[in-house]
Amino acid sequence: MNFPSLFSPLRIGPYQLRHRLVMAPLTRMRAEKPSLAPRPLNTEYYAQRATTGGLIIAEASPIAATGFGSPGVPGIYSEQQIKGWREVVDAVHAKGGVIFLQLWHVGRVSHSSFQPGGVLPVAPSAVAISEALKTSTADGKVTTYETPRALETAEISGVIDAYRQGAENALKAGFDGVEIHGANGYLIEQFLQSHTNLRTDQYGGGIENRTRFLMEVTQAVIDVWGADRVGVRLSPYGVANDSGEPDPMPLYSHAIKSLDPLDLAYLHFVEPRSSGAGRAEVNHQNVPSAMVLFRPMWSGVLISAGGFTGETANAAIPAGHADAIAFGRIFISNPDLPRRLQQGFPLTPYNRATFYGGEAAGYTDYPEHDELEKA
Repeated sequence: MNFPSLFSPLRIGPYQLRHRLVMAPLTRMRAEKPSLAPRPLNTEYYAQRATTGGLIIAEASPIAATGFGSPGVPGIYSEQQIKGWREVVDAVHAKGGVIFLQLWHVGRVSHSSFQPGGVLPVAPSAVAISEALKTSTADGKVTTYETPRALETAEISGVIDAYRQGAENALKAGFDGVEIHGANGYLIEQFLQSHTNLRTDQYGGGIENRTRFLMEVTQAVIDVWGADRVGVRLSPYGVANDSGEPDPMPLYSHAIKSLDPLDLAYLHFVEPRSSGAGRAEVNHQNVPSAMVLFRPMWSGVLISAGGFTGETANAAIPAGHADAIAFGRIFISNPDLPRRLQQGFPLTPYNRATFYGGEAAGYTDYPEHDELEKA
């Protein structure tokens, strides 16, 4: 038998991939200001990392001006942003790549300085993020998070409509599909988890009600794209942005079993060992494996991300734990990562200090292996 490997083909929705090494969505905070539209530097960055038959999941992009919680991230709600993303998509397609866009609303992981009119950010309930966590405000100052404003029941349909509009805008921009960001403590996960969702209406209380927002957002996006070009990202057992469910198995089992019949393009897990790894080196030990726990509940394509090496990725796929592996930090510093892993070439270490904001340094100036050989 020919067991699948990281470099065997894979079909995701209507797309035939040549390998199973996915570029994970990576917030880099380098959009044009004040439009928050992708610019030529962003186009160059994605084009460098595109491969024939390779999947890129572009960085999380707020679906509305109220969905921001970080400076300099590109949105997907204005014509200028759509135009900027079109340049990115065209560059990836020119290299034979496939590119999805991650749709994002941060909910309470924000600050009034990011919000139109300086109002409080919204969330399922008025539950503040732990005082132990800090955030940078829009003017660059560091402050504690504020207590968000709980969404009224009548407002929720409007937020779902914003996801639908974001999906339509991504379609206009020429993307091949979209991924719904339901992970890492952002708005959808805030609805899912019991400590952030204290609602008493149809969106709160038991697990089925807390899953309702995820399912309604997913259906709205499917209505635009069709299910086979929509992915969903979840982070069971994650701890990012003050998230965490006391007993994740019942909640995430229900959510995954509810999503499974929809025949989505894929389900994408953030492995708990790397939850919250964006701003510091994190490798949580003795934590469960999301892909191992939930694989039996998911009949479609499963992508897993977080702390993988070439060796562990190659082991996970033939074991049946995942169908593809998404890489983040080492894709930043190795634009030709698929070739390096396939050929066994050494990897360039990343510089964490240049992950967020700035210009070309730490973004488009990492060389490919062949360039290093010539140096």
